[in-house]
Amino acid sequence: MALKFRNIGVTPDDPVEDWGFEGILAAIDRGYARDWAKLVTAVHANPDLEQVYREATEAAESDSTVTLLDTMLADKRKSPSERAVERLRMAFAGTRMTQAEVADRIGTSRSRLNSYLAGKVTPSMDVLVAMEDLAREVRAPSLAAILMLR
Repeated sequence: MALKFRNIGVTPDDPVEDWGFEGILAAIDRGYARDWAKLVTAVHANPDLEQVYREATEAAESDSTVTLLDTMLADKRKSPSERAVERLRMAFAGTRMTQAEVADRIGTSRSRLNSYLAGKVTPSMDVLVAMEDLAREVRAPSLAAILMLR
């Protein structure tokens, strides 16, 4: 299914800047992921849309959709270093290890790892990749370990 606007002179294929309040509200209430992505991208790129977007979110029927869109918009507004810290924290959580254990496995100190996780210091790409690799390793046990269970 595709989003359709009723009683307005634009279509969802037109730029979001042309949708106005009614089009944005329709996209929020009756849209799909691609419509929401288009809306969020436009609001992020064009601060002039922010006011109309806010008015439409206040009138929207679905609080959960508004929460999703606001989360998507907040994510778009994060700096690269904020996104790196977020990825590092997610990978750390995925390891299910202590900071000391992870630090030892990736070749850094616990205090340095703590400063990365706190966002005080931006880690190098090598640290991020090592942490994500470690998290994947923990989630996907080796074939040998699986075979031992048999």
